[in-house]
Amino acid sequence: MELRSVEELMDLLHACRGSRGTACPGDAPVDLHEHALQTAALLRRGRPADKELQVAGLVHVVGQLLWPGDPAARAHRAAGAVGPLLGDRVASLVRLHGEDRGREPVPDDRFAEDVLLLRQADESAGTSGLDAGVLEDWRTVLELLSSRHAPLGAAD
Repeated sequence: MELRSVEELMDLLHACRGSRGTACPGDAPVDLHEHALQTAALLRRGRPADKELQVAGLVHVVGQLLWPGDPAARAHRAAGAVGPLLGDRVASLVRLHGEDRGREPVPDDRFAEDVLLLRQADESAGTSGLDAGVLEDWRTVLELLSSRHAPLGAAD
């Protein structure tokens, strides 16, 4: 599966509302939609200029919705789905975030610090109690990244 537009991605993220998944192996299930918003909001607070990292936090949950099996396999598939639309860095962060969390450091040094920040935000999101806003708040950021990375005509 490959997402071809921001609208498709927004629909997928909206579909996460009410879907239950886990932030970390062994954790209690959380609402994937709210979890994605909280993760992205925490990253926005910590790295306000890094839109790609924030968006990786927003979209990292799509693999749980589409491929509820093996976490590493779904992370690779989720990365493949968002990569053409949002770029290689977002895809790499999603993929590396979902790989074996016990393996330190992150195997790709270019992204090690960012993946660790993403993992920390992911783990904190369920307990933060943060009012993370609404998904529509992220449309402009998604369109901006999409316009940089998507093939002509794919951005809404």
